[in-house]
Amino acid sequence: MSTDQAERTAKRWSGRTLKQQEARTGRLLLSPTVLIVLAVVILPIAWAVLLSFQRIRLLNIRRAGIVGNYTLDNFRRVLTASGFWDTLWTTVVYTVGGTVGSIGLGLIAALALRRHFRGRGMVRAVMLLPYITPVVAATFVWTVALNPQYGIVNAWGTDFLGWDEPIAFLSTETGSLFGIPVPTALLTVIVFETWRYFPFAFLFLVARIQAIPGDLDEAARVDGASIWQRFRFVTLPQLMPVIALLVVLRFIFTFNKFDDVYLLTGGGAGTEVISVRVYEFLTAQKNVGLAAAQAVMLAVALAGMIFFYLRAAGRAERAEGR
Repeated sequence: MSTDQAERTAKRWSGRTLKQQEARTGRLLLSPTVLIVLAVVILPIAWAVLLSFQRIRLLNIRRAGIVGNYTLDNFRRVLTASGFWDTLWTTVVYTVGGTVGSIGLGLIAALALRRHFRGRGMVRAVMLLPYITPVVAATFVWTVALNPQYGIVNAWGTDFLGWDEPIAFLSTETGSLFGIPVPTALLTVIVFETWRYFPFAFLFLVARIQAIPGDLDEAARVDGASIWQRFRFVTLPQLMPVIALLVVLRFIFTFNKFDDVYLLTGGGAGTEVISVRVYEFLTAQKNVGLAAAQAVMLAVALAGMIFFYLRAAGRAERAEGR
């Protein structure tokens, strides 16, 4: 840079206020992040929305562009397609079951490890194994263990639990438990979801439990409160904000879940969720527009849930401020 250019730059900066200089520096520092988010998040979402309004198949996707024949036919076909409402109901059951199960088990584990004992750090580390294990490895172990021919679960069931015959947990749509029809494969997938993701809730809840003042529990103990009363009136109210956040996060993650279900059952035996249905539209039918429309509808539903959660959280904060 020449001397004249340096002087002009110095004069230009000297004419700005400190606040303007800080704002300009902040925008310069923020611009790389904005560009990355634009390229990785915003543009793919916009492209998916554009594809959802066009009749695009995998063979002619190269000819897809911003200018095209837009139509609502994809959304109509998604809503009227055979099995859509069954898939939606399965997704809701799977999501609610996985969310409640993982948070409930995480809460039990966090409360069980609340008190200090020798080796607690090692036990906490072991608790994280289901979450950090690669999903392919985890599903493979479960598939082998639940196999009706050589799986260890059926071996123990027939040898020690009095099962009349092995149970195909991952390929039986409806079984019987004490004479009651049970969606066997769906429940198995929900149990897997609970086991795999309870460490996620466990980490959040342990951190919050450690931040609860010990004086509150000690005061309740002195007043003669039972264990259940101390949990209900002292511990649980302190954990509710974290639990509410976990419910939203786990609901979103589970509602979008694809790999767990697909690797365990392939979406068969009554376990087809919406994400698996999107994959089938794309791979089996080669219909990109239909898959994009299904994905957009899924995103809109989740965005609506986030909106209502943020609105309710804002009201709660304003009420506490009063």
